[in-house]
Amino acid sequence: MLLDEEQKIMEYEEALLKLTRANVEANDSIRDEIARLQETLGQLREDAYKNMSAWERVLICRHQDRPKGLDYIRNLFTTFEELHGDRLYRDDPAMVTGLGTIDDMRFVVIAQEKGCDTESRLHRNFGMPHPEGYRKAIRMMELAEKFSLPVICFIDTPGAFPGLSAEERGQGRAIAYNLWRMASLRVPLIGVLIGEGCSGGALGIGVVDTLGMLEHAYYSVISPEGCASILFKDASKKESASEMLKMHAEFLLENRMIDEIIKEPLGGAHRNPDLVYHNVKRFILKEAVRLSKLSSEFLLDCRAAKYRQIF
Repeated sequence: MLLDEEQKIMEYEEALLKLTRANVEANDSIRDEIARLQETLGQLREDAYKNMSAWERVLICRHQDRPKGLDYIRNLFTTFEELHGDRLYRDDPAMVTGLGTIDDMRFVVIAQEKGCDTESRLHRNFGMPHPEGYRKAIRMMELAEKFSLPVICFIDTPGAFPGLSAEERGQGRAIAYNLWRMASLRVPLIGVLIGEGCSGGALGIGVVDTLGMLEHAYYSVISPEGCASILFKDASKKESASEMLKMHAEFLLENRMIDEIIKEPLGGAHRNPDLVYHNVKRFILKEAVRLSKLSSEFLLDCRAAKYRQIF
């Protein structure tokens, strides 16, 4: 889904790319035209992204090319070994878990994954985990506690799966158990909110010691469409709901619901994924080193104090 202004930006980008490729040895007039297009393109980008509304930032967050959980795993970790299953029912592809290494630091990794095309989105259930996904996540966290490894949670979900099958298998209990158990884990828990963070679906892996949030991600009790449907009885009023929910990073940082805003390039993470991977890696390593210096007792006290002030 694109902002209205992004279509014009894409047209200029394509024209500039064609002109550049076709004129490797350009004359002065062609070089002047390329420079003019570059200047126009820069101004278009600045105007398009300078004063985005809350709803436009939601569209940026939901952009089809925005990096997903598996993209972060592939680009941040030098080694990663995926581990499957909840040992009760089945493996949930919407929740990817495993053991990974960044710069010789070992982590247990948990990532919600939406998929990148029609086939993978169906396979990953559009990033909406079933109860077995949350049970798999907490199994991995308990494994981390057993071997004294820090945990990284990449949060990106429109919500836990609300279907009948999930309710029959204990969706609410699975999420509630995770909240309770994460509060008592004696290892550092690092959260990175990379996209959507909706309701209990996000909280099920979101009780962490430190939470970094990408600039255009959002964290909310409900989606804008759901909020509009309930409050206004009209899902089309999602723009108004987006403003009311105060769900973007600067508001959440001000109210101490997150700990750091991780910068994105102009226009969103999909415009320059490598820069975002670099910023996320910096945040993870910085927080891992800081938290590793704390005793488990002090870590638990700080975690309890953090969530008491929020709630």
